[in-house]
Amino acid sequence: MRAQVGDELIVETAVPVPSRRVGVIAGLKNADGSPPYLVHWQVGDYYSLIFPGPDTLITVRRNARHAGPA
Repeated sequence: MRAQVGDELIVETAVPVPSRRVGVIAGLKNADGSPPYLVHWQVGDYYSLIFPGPDTLITVRRNARHAGPA
């Protein structure tokens, strides 16, 4: 999995109940775009470092502008 800053990260799980979390990649720890990623989550307005699992999808948002953490 490879990503760039500004791409959208979606985590969908079915266990224990269906849920969906959406965030924007705010930072990369590796220059080649491999995990882990610093993600700004829309709900809750917080940042976390994530290693995506099999329930994760990255969508390209090349025109997105994201300032990242202060």
